[in-house]
Amino acid sequence: MLKTFIEIRELTKNYTLSSGLFNPQKRIIYAVNNIDLQVFKGETLGLVGESGCGKSTLARLITRLEKPSSGYITFKDENIFSYDKEELKAYRRNVQIIFQDPYSSLNPRKSALSIIKEPLTIHRMGDKKTRSEAALGIMAKVGLSKEQANRYSHEFSGGQRQRIGIARALVLNPELVIADEPVSSLDVSIQAQILNLLKDLKDDYNLTYLFISHDLNVIRYISDRVAVMYLGKIVELALNSDIYNRPLHPYTRMLLSAVPSCDPQKKKRMMNIKGEARAENEEGCAFQTRCSYKTEICAKIEPQLEKFDEQSFCACHLAGSI
Repeated sequence: MLKTFIEIRELTKNYTLSSGLFNPQKRIIYAVNNIDLQVFKGETLGLVGESGCGKSTLARLITRLEKPSSGYITFKDENIFSYDKEELKAYRRNVQIIFQDPYSSLNPRKSALSIIKEPLTIHRMGDKKTRSEAALGIMAKVGLSKEQANRYSHEFSGGQRQRIGIARALVLNPELVIADEPVSSLDVSIQAQILNLLKDLKDDYNLTYLFISHDLNVIRYISDRVAVMYLGKIVELALNSDIYNRPLHPYTRMLLSAVPSCDPQKKKRMMNIKGEARAENEEGCAFQTRCSYKTEICAKIEPQLEKFDEQSFCACHLAGSI
């Protein structure tokens, strides 16, 4: 039986936006809306959805870069939002993040070696010599040579910069790594190298991944389970094979229908996508304005994420009948 590593319960994060200087009206935007989710020890959980659906906000909440409006996250059965300063520091040693942009996430004034060993300095792990040795060791693991240690970030390619970011995340020997669109800004050939590297490192360091992407081909390659997110909610959660062979939610089907195929013999049914996203205050299903299968109940009652079979969950009134 898989061990629950991260437990997310009723997690909500909203932002209040002002309509303008002369308009006192304010509206609330739900970036993350009442999410329940589990991350199991040793798995790669893929989180997929359109830009703006709340994926990165969820990542910032798990790393405690932001606090929720309501709900909680437990790590090893402890609420991370109740941590004191020392407990939070220990938590951040165990949970690291790889950022999307390898250009802006590295300090241009520091060498590669300084960037990678900086987390060790912050957490006061070892002396100067052992920090440098640890940083050089992890550089070799991610495919960077000792001769590159004193180069600055502008001297590296995009793929090499992302390798530095990966090394920085792993130098503390974390248990959970959140990869927030780590290959989206890279060329396709470099993407494959980085994905293979992440797979190898997962086995070598016994890591658990939360892998965030809008690219379903990338998610398919690296993930064990897949969570599909739409307008701040998880609308489908299932094993990798089930998501791609038997999608339950119309939104998942829409995403899959937009994935290009390199097989000319493969016939694909394109979904008719229409309408705009539902307004915040509307009743019913959040996807109803874009769904080709909607019925009367979809406009009245919002579906909840419910178990469909042993390892599949779906938030759709028509799950399994489409």
